[in-house]
Amino acid sequence: MNQSIETQTTETKIAVDLFQKCWDFTRADEVKAAGFYPYFRAIEENEGPVVQIEGRKIIMAGSNNYLGLTAHPKVKEAAIKAVQHYGTGCSGSRYLTGTLDLHYQLEARLAKFMNKEACLLFSTGYQTGQGIIPTLVQRGEYIVTDKDNHASIVAGYMMAKGLFAEFVRYKHNDMQDLERVISRLPKEAGKLIVTDGVFSTTGDIADLPALVAVAKKFNARVLVDDAHSIGVIGKGGRGTASHFGLENEVDLTFGTFSKTFASLGGFVVGNERIINFLKHHSPALIFSASPTPASVASALAALEIVENEPERITNLIKNADKMRRGFKELGFKIIEGQSAVVPVIVGDDMLAFRFWRELFDNGVFVNAFISPGVPPGLQMMRTSYMATHEDYHLNRILEVFKIAGKKLGII
Repeated sequence: MNQSIETQTTETKIAVDLFQKCWDFTRADEVKAAGFYPYFRAIEENEGPVVQIEGRKIIMAGSNNYLGLTAHPKVKEAAIKAVQHYGTGCSGSRYLTGTLDLHYQLEARLAKFMNKEACLLFSTGYQTGQGIIPTLVQRGEYIVTDKDNHASIVAGYMMAKGLFAEFVRYKHNDMQDLERVISRLPKEAGKLIVTDGVFSTTGDIADLPALVAVAKKFNARVLVDDAHSIGVIGKGGRGTASHFGLENEVDLTFGTFSKTFASLGGFVVGNERIINFLKHHSPALIFSASPTPASVASALAALEIVENEPERITNLIKNADKMRRGFKELGFKIIEGQSAVVPVIVGDDMLAFRFWRELFDNGVFVNAFISPGVPPGLQMMRTSYMATHEDYHLNRILEVFKIAGKKLGII
């Protein structure tokens, strides 16, 4: 009798279509139908602070082009010359046929700039975390990670977990919780503490002095993601460790070329022996096509500008500070910081979409962040600034925020 029931139950099970989740996902369609969809907007012309979208000139207040170098004549010229000399691609991985002398030049220059022994390039910034974390942290070892770290770090530690490493998370930028979490781990196990330097969504800076103190106490190594820090904070734009005078205390720093360096790719700097190990063991490096000639040449040219024109960094922070003051004076709630990112809190998904549309219709582009990308109540307009924004751009952004904020009852 039991066998018969069991057989009957098995026979009546309905197979689930793998793609059913795709048919069920309608949230984006609903927002599009309402006319508020803020994503995948095609930029037709890009002059830095001003772009053209849908045939209209729009002030860009959402780009990570922090120093305004994507349209710099020297950067564009470097890319063109690289294509003319090397062609459009490398047709192989760094490990085999994909290494150019340009790669070595940029690695040497970046290592020197960041005051580290060696540097290794990766094909994208997102890929860099995946290239470092699962390569270094192996079976029986631990990744200790801030809960608000970037998705590339999350992908890295999830890959490491698949290779039998362990990971634990601590509350965002809470060093007491970091110590509580790490104190529970086996003393004999290897540990890597991973944090964003400047957190990409909120723009706040990691409490690196306290983090380094915890790392020393528990014999852990430190990896900092400076994607939103390099070219923004620190001496000459050298990032978070430089900002706190801790360059010798941070073991590894990684970053991207898609922001300050006006290109595409990623890199990590640190001790030569660690970089050498990554070079010979990281699948993300060994099995990926190498960064293109144009990308590397662009980043080299951008680095030279960063080194020779420190006033760009000063102007960037001046612009961001002006906007922090301006938003608060208008009555908006912001997340305080010292970086180029200034989040304006809206607090509701649909209100965020409506607010974004009001800004866009009045000629200002920002990024709408909604849940689950941010916690409920922290839905925001993530604004970010460039060294090349002029006062009239910034004043117009504040004016449009004021109009939209009053119309929607936010201020």
